[in-house]
This record gives sequence, C-alpha cells and structure tokens, in this order.
Amino acid sequence: MSRIDETRPFIPCRIAVLTVSDTRTLDNDKSGRTLEDRLTEAGHILAERAIVKDDVEAIRAKVKGWIDSPDVDIVITTGGTGFTGFDVTPEAVEPLFEKRMEGFSTVFHMISFGKIGTSTIQSRATGGVANATYIFCLPGSPGACRDAWDGILKIQLDYRHMPCNFVEMMPRLDEHLRRGKD
Repeated sequence: MSRIDETRPFIPCRIAVLTVSDTRTLDNDKSGRTLEDRLTEAGHILAERAIVKDDVEAIRAKVKGWIDSPDVDIVITTGGTGFTGFDVTPEAVEPLFEKRMEGFSTVFHMISFGKIGTSTIQSRATGGVANATYIFCLPGSPGACRDAWDGILKIQLDYRHMPCNFVEMMPRLDEHLRRGKD
C-alpha cells in the first residue's frame, strides 16, 4: 500500500513546462498554468515555462535544451499528443528517450478512462528518461494536466512517497552513462 513517510524530507524538483500550441500565449495557456500552479503548490520549483509551435524541430530543440541543462530535473509538455496532422509532440520527444516509461501512459489512461471513458484512446500521452531527466508528454487540456499531476506526478515526484518514487531514483538515472568513468 502506498503511503507518505513523514520521517523523510520533501525534496523539491526543478520542473520545466512546455506548452505545444500554434494558438496559445502565456496569458491564455490554461494547461501550462495548471501545471505551474500545481507543481509550485506541491513545493517544486518552476525551472522555466515556454510555448512552442506544433513543429517537431522546435519541440525537440526546446526539450533537448532542457534535458541538457543541469538546472532541470523534469520536463512536462502539454499539447500535441492527439492524432491530427498538427499533433507531433511524441514524434518530437520520443526519439530523445533513452528509456521509455510504458507504465506512465498506462496509468494515465486508466485515470483518464474513469473520467472520459473510451475518449482516452485519442491521447498518445507518453513518458521517458533522457540524460537523467524525466520527461512526460501530456494532452493539451487542463483536465488532462490535472489528472496526470494529481493522479501520478504529484505522488511520484514526492520523495516521501513509499514504497518508491521517481525522486529517490534520480541520482541513479545516469549510471549507464557513468559506467567505466570512475
């Protein structure tokens, strides 16, 4: 059974939020604002927030810059995970993954199914790890961002969450890159 171990300290993570949209601005970006509000309310640090157009190269360049930065632990994108011709976030981000996180998509769809039924299949929400950075790609609706944060990310990004969490694994995410360099 999962629980919070109050004897462990809360460790804030540095999280970058990217909205993928041809129409949003920082002023009217409800999904990005939802994520920013929730992550800061949970005690994490907003490392950066940006908006890029639905363009594979622009998305990939922004995410790559963040995963190469020592000031970002986690990247969360919102938007571009559907099936229209403009929806290219998974195509932009998944090639960066060193490891895919199949369970993230599965649990996201389980939560979403309970709220929107079979419409959840219209999302290609995905997650992975690259350069010791967690990456999560969420749909562009505020509701989907709330579901992913409240149902998965808030819990897994809390070091106190037991029996395990993403934060306690962070120091070990780049072991394969360091192997043989000691």
